Amino acid sequence: MSVDGWNTVLVLGGIRSGKSEFAESLVTDAPVVRYVATAPEGDPEDTEWATRLAAHRARRPGSWTTEETTEDPRRLADVLESAEPNEMLLVDDLGGWVTVLLDPDHQPADDVATIAELAEAIRGCAARVVLVSPEVGLSLVPTTPLGRAFTDALGAANRAVADACDAVVLVVAGQPVWLKSVATATEPSAPVTATEPSAPVTVTAPTAAATAPVVASLADTEPTPEVQLPDVLTPTPPAAPRAEPGNPWAAPTMALPMVSTGLVIQPGMELPMPDEYAGPQAVDRLATLDVPGAGLGVLDRVVGFAAATQGTSTPAAWGSVRVLLLHGDHAGGAAAGTVAGESARRAAQARAGQGALARLAAESGASLQVVDTPASAPIEDQPALAPEQVESALRYGWRLAEQAADAGVQLLVLGACGAGTEAAAAAVLAATAGAEPPAVLGRVITDSGEIDDAAWMIRCAAVRDALHRTRRSSRGAKDILAELGGGDVAVATGVLLGTTARRVPVLLDGPVGLAAGMVSRDLAGQARHWCLLADHGGHPAVRLAADVLGLTPLLDLRMDLGEGANALVALPLLRSVLALSATLPVHPSLAGTDDTDPAVDEPESTDPSYADPDLTEPDSTGPDFVEPEPAGPGPASTGADEQPATGWRAG
Repeated sequence: MSVDGWNTVLVLGGIRSGKSEFAESLVTDAPVVRYVATAPEGDPEDTEWATRLAAHRARRPGSWTTEETTEDPRRLADVLESAEPNEMLLVDDLGGWVTVLLDPDHQPADDVATIAELAEAIRGCAARVVLVSPEVGLSLVPTTPLGRAFTDALGAANRAVADACDAVVLVVAGQPVWLKSVATATEPSAPVTATEPSAPVTVTAPTAAATAPVVASLADTEPTPEVQLPDVLTPTPPAAPRAEPGNPWAAPTMALPMVSTGLVIQPGMELPMPDEYAGPQAVDRLATLDVPGAGLGVLDRVVGFAAATQGTSTPAAWGSVRVLLLHGDHAGGAAAGTVAGESARRAAQARAGQGALARLAAESGASLQVVDTPASAPIEDQPALAPEQVESALRYGWRLAEQAADAGVQLLVLGACGAGTEAAAAAVLAATAGAEPPAVLGRVITDSGEIDDAAWMIRCAAVRDALHRTRRSSRGAKDILAELGGGDVAVATGVLLGTTARRVPVLLDGPVGLAAGMVSRDLAGQARHWCLLADHGGHPAVRLAADVLGLTPLLDLRMDLGEGANALVALPLLRSVLALSATLPVHPSLAGTDDTDPAVDEPESTDPSYADPDLTEPDSTGPDFVEPEPAGPGPASTGADEQPATGWRAG
């Protein structure tokens, strides 16, 4: 269960409903988590209460920090106001906070004012916040004055906090139901769509005329081109992909292995393949369209790819497009020649709707999501990731693909920004394709545009030493990710597997995506058939990986705007090709009706299969005369699915 685009979320639930566990799942993968405990210690002789508190403490990872606000209820607002943007706060829970607020030791106190201060602090909090609170409004009215005072104060607090938060979820018997989504907290004109309560709510792409990336924000200001983009979502999604009613192409073709900890990603998974017949039929259909000369040239491959992935010989242009930008740095020699903090600046720039990638996304009407991936250790000295980190990263990438599919995304653009990504990709290629590091490592260009050969040699040495260190290691997919690939490549691999399971095509751009494609072969060989490469961008690693994977670049622009940006430059062209192939009529010489300008005198058809009725719709955009039938016009359908295997070209 997940929701995208939120900055603050309130998790409600009854006693033992699982609300705390669900809230903790929302922050599990956050790099910095501060747990704000509000419940008082209670009576020292109350062992049951002490056991509950101990259970809560035992669930918290050792990396979390804990802060107590039991001494002063007003301190919770201070904690929220002073939180940093890179933090994730988990406040558990408001019931304990109200208990302390009503404690005689803190009286006299203005409960209403204190609750209003808390709501205002939530609205202005720079960090992401998850708040937990009991829902007592469904129970009987307490029979004691103190009980009624508590339920009244907690009800008022829940209403005020729910109004301040941009998402609210109610957990009932361990099952989360989203009561308020980001769609209800944004301006009415914002292109945000809320799905059913039990499905994720995520940012979807606007129309092609949009001029700013899709955003979801608490800000009450007027929308401007420079707006806050959604942060990465990390909660655990449903255990298995769901099929959407009436849309079989959104369903996987197998029951994926599941255990108590969630999805199991293992070598040899059988995932869906694109339609093997729709692609060739679509390309053959192009030869019948009313276009001059050689038609679409090499771009007919775009039509074939879209047809196979959509399961129809008349594919439509991709409407909802999401750009997934993976941000993760590699330490050590792999990052030689890069400016410290530059990748983080690029990621922050994209989140703020600035920079080349965000501007191109705006022009293409695509949504943009920035994903922070685990940092990778120096591969020349030690594994980039621990095995458990690899498993987590793969599942994380799969969940991101799930969220995109559930949001109705029709095409995913996969890019990355991070120090050392080129060297990590080169190491993966060397391990999977036997490449020589110097042959797949591009030149290092400084910020001033100069070539830094010294940094290039350091990168080559780092990859060489990493390969020597792992010379006796297994070359399995997960081993390569752990030893050489690192966090961004691992998450990208999970994304490719997840999109394959949900039949969502991916437009690759840059070394990270291609390296992930190489690794995914051992996990699910079907993944590469759902990938399209628009441009190689001049990267030697991309060229080699594309050749091994059988992905021929459509263009040769030699642009270097960063991973993902080259694909967005090509996206309008690819959409135009699909729009043409879907809407152009059949050539008059192959059509059974007159598709020319009615002002021009054309001889009547001599085909004995056709009579001359009064046609109310003279324009037919699909191949007529599907079968030799008695007199009558052919169907006005663009679908080549109605064409027989032979004899469908009426001459």
